[in-house]
Amino acid sequence: MKTKVPTAHRFDSRDPETIHDFLANAYRTTVAVRAAAGVRYRLRHHRVDAGSFWLETLDQSACLEIDAGPPAALVICEVVSGRVDRSCAGAYGRFGPGDVFLVTLPDLSCSLRWLPGRITTCLLSPAVLDRVTGAASAHRARSVRFTGLTPASPALAGLWRHTMSYLNHVVLGNPYAYREPLVIANAARMLAASALAVFPNTTAGWPSATDRRAATTATLRRATAFIEEYADRDIGAADIAAAAQVSLRTLQLAFRRHLDTTPMAHLRRVRLDRAHRDLMQADPRQETVSAIASRWGFLSHSRFTARYHATYGFPPSRTLHA
Repeated sequence: MKTKVPTAHRFDSRDPETIHDFLANAYRTTVAVRAAAGVRYRLRHHRVDAGSFWLETLDQSACLEIDAGPPAALVICEVVSGRVDRSCAGAYGRFGPGDVFLVTLPDLSCSLRWLPGRITTCLLSPAVLDRVTGAASAHRARSVRFTGLTPASPALAGLWRHTMSYLNHVVLGNPYAYREPLVIANAARMLAASALAVFPNTTAGWPSATDRRAATTATLRRATAFIEEYADRDIGAADIAAAAQVSLRTLQLAFRRHLDTTPMAHLRRVRLDRAHRDLMQADPRQETVSAIASRWGFLSHSRFTARYHATYGFPPSRTLHA
């Protein structure tokens, strides 16, 4: 999947027609926005567009009734202030500050009553979800389906809030990180994995007998060879499974059975080794630890340093300046 450097876009208007046109274009769907007769309001919208995901903050100053058609992406919302009432396919929800929810399900319209306040949203491209679940490969016949509009538990709602906070502060706040394609690709996978963990969906299941039979050392060799060759590319577990010619569950079982790890953990270790090599060869007057870590897709400088120290017995700065 092609990645891009995130770009920021701002919108601020008090004109109802301009707001309507903007929302319809931003969410690529039909939108009807109504306020009480004679009530003027202001809508402010800030979006960070990373290509495969979009992070937004919206706030407005009136009680709005909104009817929206099916969006082109999965839209996950958190209320910061105010209140949002949502109706979708007979399911009604009332959400206040701190609450997390899906605005709607794919192919379904929804109605919202949004009181004055602020919300944050994350829009995820269906292609990211397909790549994380393996639906983009020949071994999966259809995309993941979400079966619920609210988190499976309060603890999982907290997981989503933590993921969003981490992404905003650690990834997008790091000038080295957010310009690196692997960092943005890994951030997209992290968001998709969190969404799949937080909201009920159809991806759960145990390996079948066929999966267990195919989880051989030959499968592992094909997978690790692909990882070694393409570690500098935007690859994930589904891509590795396709290269090894097995299902995603078979791949995961093969790594667990023979290496006691996961495909993505093995990929991270290979990338750590590549970062170690670059640190040894780098000129400390021209390179930094953060820049090299970001080049290999590590989202957090502090976590990279801790993992590097645990693996090699000393901090990456010592390698760079040796």
